[in-house]
Amino acid sequence: MPALPLDEAGKYVAGAYVVFFTLIVVYVSIIGAKIARIDRELGELVDLVEERADDNVKPDAVAPPGTSQSGSAGERRDEEPVA
Repeated sequence: MPALPLDEAGKYVAGAYVVFFTLIVVYVSIIGAKIARIDRELGELVDLVEERADDNVKPDAVAPPGTSQSGSAGERRDEEPVA
């Protein structure tokens, strides 16, 4: 004999499904809000980086002929390395 008759247990099973479904909806909404916040903050960081990159670029800053901008070890540079 079961602990509860089957006609009474149906209400508890339905209630358990409702609680489970509610928890899933709450979880998905929390994760969605978190993803939206991260996306917004990431967009703000990208804007800051682009703004900082635009501030560092000078349109008339051109290297004089004979100098290198890459600075690799095999190339000759006019200035002395700083120790």
